[in-house]
Amino acid sequence: MWKEFKEFAVKGNVLDMAVGIIIGAAFGTIVQSLVKDVIMPPIGLLLGNVDFSNLFIVLKSGPEIPEPYASVDAAQKAGAVTINYGLFINAVISFLIVAFAVFLIIRTFNKLKKKEEAPAATPTEKECPYCFSKIPLKAIKCAHCTSVLSV
Repeated sequence: MWKEFKEFAVKGNVLDMAVGIIIGAAFGTIVQSLVKDVIMPPIGLLLGNVDFSNLFIVLKSGPEIPEPYASVDAAQKAGAVTINYGLFINAVISFLIVAFAVFLIIRTFNKLKKKEEAPAATPTEKECPYCFSKIPLKAIKCAHCTSVLSV
């Protein structure tokens, strides 16, 4: 069993997958920062100085500090139960950016893969309809069965 596991773990596919997961996690962090620090501030500014990360609904006030709460953190520290829909909007935008980036990467990879594949060569032979032997395309008589071929 150890030998099988070792063979599995050393295979290139597992190593490739591990590298992909590590790079994906780093890419996710970059995208989160892009959404939080670059994309959402201008959108919030256009919508009237809205900070999406602090959009929330209080379902139940905290026992220690009553409403209103200035931020999600303040509400959570007070023990309030909240629906953080602003953070959800940020997460959806992050997901869409990651999904689009992955789509572009796969699309580019598929295009490169298609270029590497050699185009199908034009046929130089045809099949004799009488004896089913391979003969040159321009042949008018089969060399194998001597049948006259229609042009």
